[in-house]
Amino acid sequence: MTSTVPEHDRLTPPDPQELRDWLRERVAYFVECPVTDIATDVKLVEYGLDSLYALTLCGDIEDTFGIPVSATLAWDYPTIDAIVGLLATPRQS
Repeated sequence: MTSTVPEHDRLTPPDPQELRDWLRERVAYFVECPVTDIATDVKLVEYGLDSLYALTLCGDIEDTFGIPVSATLAWDYPTIDAIVGLLATPRQS
C-alpha cells in the first residue's frame, strides 16, 4: 500500500494516545460496537476481530500513519496496548 505520509515523518512515531484512540475507533467499527466497549488490554480476537479485519487494520495503519507493518501484526501483538507499544517506539533509519 502507498502511504500519504511524507518520507521524513515516517521515522517519527505517532503519539501513543492518538494511536490508541484511533485503534479503538477502528476496532469498534470493525466489530460493530461502541468505542467505549473496547478496552486496550483485551485481545482483539476476544472482540471477534477476524483475519480479514486484522489484515485491513494493518493496511489502515500503513495508510494513516505511514508505518509498514507485518500482516500478522494483530496476532503477534494481540492487544491495542501491545500494538501501541510497538508502533509508538522511534524507528531506526
